[in-house]
Amino acid sequence: MNQKIKKVISELKTDVIAEERKLVLLPLINFVQDKVDANKTANINFICTHNSRRSHLSQIWAQTMANYFDINNVTTYSGGTEATAMFPKVGETLTKQGFEIQKIADAKNPIYAIKFDDNSHPIIAFSKKYDDEFNPVSEFAAIMTCSHADGNCPFIAGAEKRIPITYEDPKLFDNTEQQAEKYEERSLQIATEMLYIFSQIKK
Repeated sequence: MNQKIKKVISELKTDVIAEERKLVLLPLINFVQDKVDANKTANINFICTHNSRRSHLSQIWAQTMANYFDINNVTTYSGGTEATAMFPKVGETLTKQGFEIQKIADAKNPIYAIKFDDNSHPIIAFSKKYDDEFNPVSEFAAIMTCSHADGNCPFIAGAEKRIPITYEDPKLFDNTEQQAEKYEERSLQIATEMLYIFSQIKK
Protein backbone atom coordinates (compact mmCIF):
# COMPACT_ATOMS: atom_id res chain seq x y z
CA MET A 1 0.00 0.00 0.00
CA ASN A 2 1.12 3.56 -0.72
CA GLN A 3 3.30 4.79 2.17
CA LYS A 4 1.49 8.12 2.43
CA ILE A 5 -1.86 6.35 2.84
CA LYS A 6 -0.31 4.01 5.41
CA LYS A 7 0.83 7.07 7.36
CA VAL A 8 -2.68 8.58 7.21
CA ILE A 9 -4.16 5.29 8.45
CA SER A 10 -1.59 5.02 11.26
CA GLU A 11 -2.72 8.41 12.56
CA LEU A 12 -6.44 7.56 12.66
CA LYS A 13 -7.89 7.03 16.14
CA THR A 14 -10.84 4.64 16.28
CA ASP A 15 -11.29 5.27 20.00
CA VAL A 16 -12.94 8.60 19.12
CA ILE A 17 -15.93 6.70 17.71
CA ALA A 18 -18.80 6.91 20.18
CA GLU A 19 -20.45 3.71 21.40
CA GLU A 20 -23.77 4.79 19.83
CA ARG A 21 -22.02 5.22 16.50
CA LYS A 22 -20.41 1.78 16.79
CA LEU A 23 -23.94 0.35 16.98
CA VAL A 24 -24.68 2.08 13.66
CA LEU A 25 -21.59 0.47 12.12
CA LEU A 26 -22.25 -3.00 13.56
CA PRO A 27 -24.66 -4.25 10.83
CA LEU A 28 -21.97 -3.67 8.17
CA ILE A 29 -19.39 -5.47 10.32
CA ASN A 30 -21.81 -8.40 10.61
CA PHE A 31 -22.52 -8.40 6.87
CA VAL A 32 -18.84 -8.56 5.97
CA GLN A 33 -18.09 -11.15 8.68
CA ASP A 34 -20.91 -13.39 7.47
CA LYS A 35 -19.55 -13.26 3.92
CA VAL A 36 -15.98 -13.95 5.06
CA ASP A 37 -17.17 -16.91 7.16
CA ALA A 38 -19.08 -18.30 4.17
CA ASN A 39 -16.13 -17.69 1.82
CA LYS A 40 -18.32 -15.45 -0.33
CA THR A 41 -17.68 -11.99 -1.76
CA ALA A 42 -18.97 -9.09 0.31
CA ASN A 43 -20.37 -6.68 -2.28
CA ILE A 44 -21.02 -3.27 -0.73
CA ASN A 45 -22.80 -0.45 -2.58
CA PHE A 46 -22.52 2.99 -0.93
CA ILE A 47 -25.51 5.09 -1.94
CA CYS A 48 -26.10 8.83 -1.73
CA THR A 49 -28.36 11.25 -3.63
CA HIS A 50 -25.95 12.48 -6.33
CA ASN A 51 -23.08 9.94 -6.04
CA SER A 52 -20.71 12.88 -5.97
CA ARG A 53 -19.07 13.11 -2.54
CA ARG A 54 -19.85 10.91 0.51
CA SER A 55 -20.62 7.73 -1.40
CA HIS A 56 -17.31 7.95 -3.32
CA LEU A 57 -15.30 8.64 -0.18
CA SER A 58 -16.98 5.68 1.52
CA GLN A 59 -16.44 3.32 -1.42
CA ILE A 60 -12.77 4.23 -1.76
CA TRP A 61 -11.90 4.10 1.94
CA ALA A 62 -13.81 0.84 2.47
CA GLN A 63 -11.93 -0.87 -0.37
CA THR A 64 -8.67 0.55 0.95
CA MET A 65 -9.29 -0.72 4.48
CA ALA A 66 -10.29 -4.18 3.25
CA ASN A 67 -6.94 -4.31 1.46
CA TYR A 68 -5.12 -2.91 4.51
CA PHE A 69 -6.40 -5.81 6.63
CA ASP A 70 -5.87 -8.31 3.78
CA ILE A 71 -9.59 -9.15 3.52
CA ASN A 72 -9.66 -10.18 -0.11
CA ASN A 73 -13.31 -11.01 -0.73
CA VAL A 74 -14.64 -7.45 -0.46
CA THR A 75 -15.68 -5.37 -3.48
CA THR A 76 -17.06 -1.88 -3.04
CA TYR A 77 -19.28 0.18 -5.31
CA SER A 78 -21.15 3.47 -5.18
CA GLY A 79 -24.26 4.97 -6.71
CA GLY A 80 -26.89 7.64 -6.34
CA THR A 81 -30.58 8.19 -6.75
CA GLU A 82 -29.39 10.21 -9.75
CA ALA A 83 -26.08 10.54 -11.61
CA THR A 84 -24.12 13.80 -11.65
CA ALA A 85 -20.30 13.72 -11.41
CA MET A 86 -17.69 13.07 -8.76
CA PHE A 87 -17.07 16.51 -7.27
CA PRO A 88 -13.48 17.63 -8.03
CA LYS A 89 -12.72 18.46 -4.38
CA VAL A 90 -13.19 14.77 -3.53
CA GLY A 91 -10.35 13.85 -5.88
CA GLU A 92 -8.18 16.70 -4.61
CA THR A 93 -8.74 15.59 -1.01
CA LEU A 94 -7.92 11.95 -1.73
CA THR A 95 -4.80 12.93 -3.70
CA LYS A 96 -3.60 14.96 -0.74
CA GLN A 97 -4.14 11.89 1.45
CA GLY A 98 -1.97 9.72 -0.80
CA PHE A 99 -4.20 8.22 -3.49
CA GLU A 100 -3.07 8.22 -7.12
CA ILE A 101 -5.90 9.42 -9.34
CA GLN A 102 -5.92 9.22 -13.13
CA LYS A 103 -8.75 10.61 -15.23
CA ILE A 104 -9.37 7.90 -17.83
CA ALA A 105 -12.37 9.48 -19.55
CA ASP A 106 -13.03 13.20 -19.75
CA ALA A 107 -16.66 14.20 -20.02
CA LYS A 108 -19.40 15.96 -18.10
CA ASN A 109 -19.24 12.91 -15.81
CA PRO A 110 -15.52 11.95 -15.85
CA ILE A 111 -14.27 8.45 -15.08
CA TYR A 112 -11.35 8.10 -12.69
CA ALA A 113 -8.97 5.25 -11.82
CA ILE A 114 -8.02 5.56 -8.15
CA LYS A 115 -5.11 3.57 -6.74
CA PHE A 116 -4.11 3.01 -3.12
CA ASP A 117 -1.34 0.60 -4.10
CA ASP A 118 0.93 0.37 -7.14
CA ASN A 119 0.15 -3.30 -7.72
CA SER A 120 -3.57 -3.42 -6.92
CA HIS A 121 -6.42 -3.00 -9.36
CA PRO A 122 -7.62 0.62 -9.33
CA ILE A 123 -11.03 1.60 -8.03
CA ILE A 124 -13.09 2.92 -10.94
CA ALA A 125 -15.00 6.00 -9.84
CA PHE A 126 -17.69 7.91 -11.70
CA SER A 127 -21.18 9.07 -10.84
CA LYS A 128 -23.96 6.61 -11.60
CA LYS A 129 -27.36 5.54 -10.35
CA TYR A 130 -27.26 2.86 -7.67
CA ASP A 131 -28.84 0.35 -10.07
CA ASP A 132 -26.43 1.10 -12.92
CA GLU A 133 -25.25 -2.03 -14.74
CA PHE A 134 -21.73 -1.33 -13.41
CA ASN A 135 -23.00 -2.18 -9.91
CA PRO A 136 -24.14 -5.57 -8.53
CA VAL A 137 -27.78 -6.51 -9.09
CA SER A 138 -28.17 -8.85 -6.11
CA GLU A 139 -26.51 -10.16 -2.93
CA PHE A 140 -25.06 -6.82 -1.87
CA ALA A 141 -25.35 -4.51 1.12
CA ALA A 142 -26.82 -1.09 0.34
CA ILE A 143 -25.17 1.46 2.63
CA MET A 144 -27.14 4.71 2.73
CA THR A 145 -24.57 7.45 3.28
CA CYS A 146 -26.99 10.38 3.31
CA SER A 147 -30.32 10.82 5.05
CA HIS A 148 -31.97 12.18 1.87
CA ALA A 149 -31.24 9.01 -0.09
CA ASP A 150 -32.18 6.89 2.91
CA GLY A 151 -35.53 8.63 3.24
CA ASN A 152 -36.32 8.79 -0.48
CA CYS A 153 -35.20 5.27 -1.39
CA PRO A 154 -37.33 2.99 0.78
CA PHE A 155 -36.54 -0.01 -1.42
CA ILE A 156 -33.26 -0.97 -3.09
CA ALA A 157 -33.88 -3.83 -5.52
CA GLY A 158 -31.51 -6.76 -5.05
CA ALA A 159 -30.06 -5.56 -1.76
CA GLU A 160 -29.51 -8.33 0.75
CA LYS A 161 -29.10 -5.76 3.54
CA ARG A 162 -29.94 -2.07 3.73
CA ILE A 163 -27.86 -0.20 6.31
CA PRO A 164 -27.99 3.53 7.02
CA ILE A 165 -24.54 4.96 7.84
CA THR A 166 -25.03 8.64 7.18
CA TYR A 167 -22.53 11.50 7.09
CA GLU A 168 -22.82 15.27 7.05
CA ASP A 169 -22.49 16.63 3.52
CA PRO A 170 -19.23 18.56 2.92
CA LYS A 171 -21.09 20.32 0.09
CA LEU A 172 -22.46 22.61 2.81
CA PHE A 173 -19.03 24.28 2.85
CA ASP A 174 -18.50 24.63 -0.92
CA ASN A 175 -17.20 28.07 -1.92
CA THR A 176 -16.28 28.94 1.68
CA GLU A 177 -12.93 29.36 3.40
CA GLN A 178 -13.59 26.09 5.23
CA GLN A 179 -14.12 23.97 2.12
CA ALA A 180 -10.75 22.18 2.02
CA GLU A 181 -10.76 21.65 5.78
CA LYS A 182 -14.27 20.19 5.80
CA TYR A 183 -13.64 17.81 2.88
CA GLU A 184 -10.50 16.55 4.61
CA GLU A 185 -12.41 16.22 7.88
CA ARG A 186 -15.21 14.21 6.26
CA SER A 187 -12.76 11.97 4.39
CA LEU A 188 -10.85 11.23 7.60
CA GLN A 189 -14.07 10.57 9.53
CA ILE A 190 -15.13 8.04 6.93
CA ALA A 191 -11.62 6.54 6.85
CA THR A 192 -11.66 6.17 10.64
CA GLU A 193 -15.01 4.38 10.61
CA MET A 194 -13.99 2.08 7.77
CA LEU A 195 -10.77 1.31 9.66
CA TYR A 196 -12.84 0.36 12.69
CA ILE A 197 -15.27 -1.77 10.65
CA PHE A 198 -12.60 -3.84 8.93
CA SER A 199 -10.46 -4.10 12.06
CA GLN A 200 -13.33 -6.07 13.60
CA ILE A 201 -13.38 -8.76 10.88
CA LYS A 202 -11.95 -12.12 11.90
CA LYS A 203 -10.45 -14.12 9.03
